[in-house]
Amino acid sequence: MVKISPSVLSCDFKDFGNEIKKIVSNGAEYIHIDVMDGHFVPNISFGFPLVKAARESTDAVLDVHLMISDPEKYIERFADSGADIITFHYEAAENCGEIIEKIHSLGKKAGISIKPATPPEVLKDLIKKVDLVLVMTVEPGFGGQKLIPECAEKVKVIKKMCVQAGCSPEIEVDGGITAENVNMLKENGANVIVAGSFVFKAENIKEAISQLKG
Repeated sequence: MVKISPSVLSCDFKDFGNEIKKIVSNGAEYIHIDVMDGHFVPNISFGFPLVKAARESTDAVLDVHLMISDPEKYIERFADSGADIITFHYEAAENCGEIIEKIHSLGKKAGISIKPATPPEVLKDLIKKVDLVLVMTVEPGFGGQKLIPECAEKVKVIKKMCVQAGCSPEIEVDGGITAENVNMLKENGANVIVAGSFVFKAENIKEAISQLKG
């Protein structure tokens, strides 16, 4: 089953709660919240209050993507704020295994993400431990970028690694995804699709979500 996780980076923050309710009522299973610190990525976005506000607005899964340095320092606070899935970057951590254990100890699902330049093989010993692998299909830090086609091949590699390891974490893709390019990602094994402007800016949100699901 393909799940859609619209990125709130593209929502209308003047009407945040209703924006979330709108996408959930039109078929989105997850709410994707990009947390940026201006250090790991060259932009600053949201923190704990926005995650808490999202939690108060919906029972849908809060899919929190930490694009931050030293993620281990903040795991507990994001868990307390209402995150259901907490995804951190492989490139931002020295102790990935410990962070995954910490997330699980708080009763949350653990995800790990890699940037476009990071080879998927670095996750070989970690994929059996996580609930989700997030493949960035653009450079993290800004919305509105075009998908990097080569990243689709990384999805295929990760899917093969999962099969060989006998595990089945969700495989999420994020960045520049539209109805025109989503099929190659799904065919390669992606089953959670992050989309921002394609969903939030659509004239017909229900149709946009349906197009991504296929």
